[in-house]
Amino acid sequence: MTATRRTLIAATLFAPAVARAQAPWAPTRPTRFVVPFPAGGATDVVARVLADRMQESFGQPVVVENRTGAGGNIGVENVVRSAPDGSTILMGTTGTLTVNPHLYSNLGFDPLRDLAPISMAFTTDHVLVVNPQVQAQTAQEFLALVRAQPGRLSYGSAGAGSSTHTVPELFKLAAQVDIAHVPYRGSAPALNDLVAGNVQMMLDQIPSAIGQIQGGRVRALAVTGARRSPLLPDVPTMAEIGLPDAQATSWGAVMAPAGTPAPAVARFNAAIREALAQQAVKDRLAAAGADGVASSPEELATYLRAESAKWARVVREARITVN
Repeated sequence: MTATRRTLIAATLFAPAVARAQAPWAPTRPTRFVVPFPAGGATDVVARVLADRMQESFGQPVVVENRTGAGGNIGVENVVRSAPDGSTILMGTTGTLTVNPHLYSNLGFDPLRDLAPISMAFTTDHVLVVNPQVQAQTAQEFLALVRAQPGRLSYGSAGAGSSTHTVPELFKLAAQVDIAHVPYRGSAPALNDLVAGNVQMMLDQIPSAIGQIQGGRVRALAVTGARRSPLLPDVPTMAEIGLPDAQATSWGAVMAPAGTPAPAVARFNAAIREALAQQAVKDRLAAAGADGVASSPEELATYLRAESAKWARVVREARITVN
């Protein structure tokens, strides 16, 4: 056998192995996409939009699974305990990934240690809204009113540890004001009581509050994002009213169990980036009040550490506890 013939035979035998080594990772069975909250909210909507696009990209089902309870901890722990083989991913949030670890002393897991970052998915800002009977037309007037009556005004939230609790507490720390907290079982009843005048303010997520703002039933004074909201272009940011430290954004990020192979993480990241670049996806997220935002796993890891440090300080200094 000539040297040339041996070379050709070797090339033929090893070609499939080389091709397999160079091929990008792809799932070989359905992917579970765990959402730690009920169906219908912004987190769930974004997950389902991304699941549809990833399913098209992978040629395998991506099934959204709502695992609720304990402030999202049940769903997160389910993913933490899942096999790190690319078959399970999570839509984590501000609360589940960077607030809850500082609220719950018995979690039994650490989201930053036990989950692998894949990509940011979406953001949504909050808006400071007051009852129209409050004698303040601007955020500055509201701050003056609160400082003149420490502890007399109150704000409603969706419950202890929710974003509508932690974001106002960050606002209070930044503004150095005293406003009483009144927890409710969800944002909707809190907003209803704000409209009724039983509480004077909320820092609600813009998608939840926009209808009441547009209907004139509450007055918007400031938004918490880095930029003004396209839905509220005349409402200033926290930085514009002199409170840059009150900037806060609720967000969602896609995670996987720690130890998930890097090629799987890279493939999910690419699929998410591809989906969020599509105009149809942007439009569907906007309809849910969310802005699609992708990132690299490394960028997300850095962001999670910064967010965890920020909310640890808020939980500690505001003495936030859960029942």
